[in-house]
Amino acid sequence: MKRRLLLWGGCGLALLLISMTAALALGSVKVPFVQVWKIMLYHMPWVGGSIVPDWAVASEQIIWKVRLPRVVLGSLVGAALALAGASFQGVLRNPLADPYTLGVSTGASVGASFLILFGLHYALFGQWTVPVVAFVTGSLSLLAVLSLAKTNGKMQIETVVLAGVVMHAFLGAFVSLMVSMSKTVINEIVFWLMGSLALRGWAYSWVLLPYLAVGAVLLLSFGRAMNLFSLGERQAAHLGVNVERTKMLVLIAATLITAAAVSVSGVVAFVGLIVPHLLRMLIGPDYRLLLPLSMLGGAVYVLWADLLARTLLSPTEIPLGVVTAFLGAPFFAYLLKRRKKKLQ
Repeated sequence: MKRRLLLWGGCGLALLLISMTAALALGSVKVPFVQVWKIMLYHMPWVGGSIVPDWAVASEQIIWKVRLPRVVLGSLVGAALALAGASFQGVLRNPLADPYTLGVSTGASVGASFLILFGLHYALFGQWTVPVVAFVTGSLSLLAVLSLAKTNGKMQIETVVLAGVVMHAFLGAFVSLMVSMSKTVINEIVFWLMGSLALRGWAYSWVLLPYLAVGAVLLLSFGRAMNLFSLGERQAAHLGVNVERTKMLVLIAATLITAAAVSVSGVVAFVGLIVPHLLRMLIGPDYRLLLPLSMLGGAVYVLWADLLARTLLSPTEIPLGVVTAFLGAPFFAYLLKRRKKKLQ
């Protein structure tokens, strides 16, 4: 397993490095790939002294101050959403589960929209206010979904996604109500709901990073338990898994990183659905591999989606959430159709 993880992890890191270079080089102003690396190395203290600047100052400003913060944030958001999606799918044993379809993203957006509407971005905990409130509302949304999916005290896996769709529609109505009430910040709320990495500085990455770090350490430790969950909860319990405790910790951690990602980027749909499925086709269902590789795959996926958002209609920028929804909705329909055939 370790050998496969090193092999696939190395390929994933190489692909991420290529994707980051492309995201830094391409845009309304194109910078040669070699020049991108020179600029990056120039700013590294242990290497920069040996590099003579031979590029325009404007190119350096674009790479270092505009695109690099955006690329780093996009990588973190993609890693968080894909890891959360894989974790939801593992613990709920439902391949259609992800932060968007379960209503967690919409639940987090209710809290964030409320803060934006009333100008309370920094009212409670400074820059942590939006992520904390988004986590609370996202968690409440998830609890409501799981409650709806229960029958006689037991959660019915088959109805989890249906309950998520119901909760998504219900909470979406609240968000629409807040948009209609807003006069001065309506554009900010709508732009945030469509998802974007535009005009995001380093502060946003620092907000997300600790949530992702803590959540990832916890979720990656449950890879073996999620493999046993695929056998069924009763069989997992017989093999030594504390089912309820594991389920609760995984759901909380996945909700935490989802809420943090949504709070800095807005609603970016279907990342947690597409990436784990594509990786499952490549490497199989072993969650000890799937969870860490989902982080790399999610980062790569969001970087290319954001590059499309920036360049497709340049100089006009398409919201990132619109691009991921265009890619994800047909994929979701395909998975739904395939799952329906299996149940027949």
